Amino acid sequence: MYEDKTLVCKECGKEFIFSAGEQEFYAEKGFVNEPQRCKSCRDARKNAGKAERVMYTAVCASCGGEAKVPFEPKEGRAVYCSDCFAKMNEA
Repeated sequence: MYEDKTLVCKECGKEFIFSAGEQEFYAEKGFVNEPQRCKSCRDARKNAGKAERVMYTAVCASCGGEAKVPFEPKEGRAVYCSDCFAKMNEA
């Protein structure tokens, strides 16, 4: 049976919990080493190489509200806000 363990992050030096559930998951996957970094430091390393997503603002073709989209809107092409886009996909 697994019990929660307190580990120290090698990146920031803060303590974090290696839960019994995580230990069981590690064992199921065949991982032999315990994690050496806390969740926030693991996430920071994972996202370090990724470029930040640029969002563009446009006017929704359906409701006229503001729409934030991850692509540069082209003239003559309809752009929809999240709510209107979701409503269109329900049908």
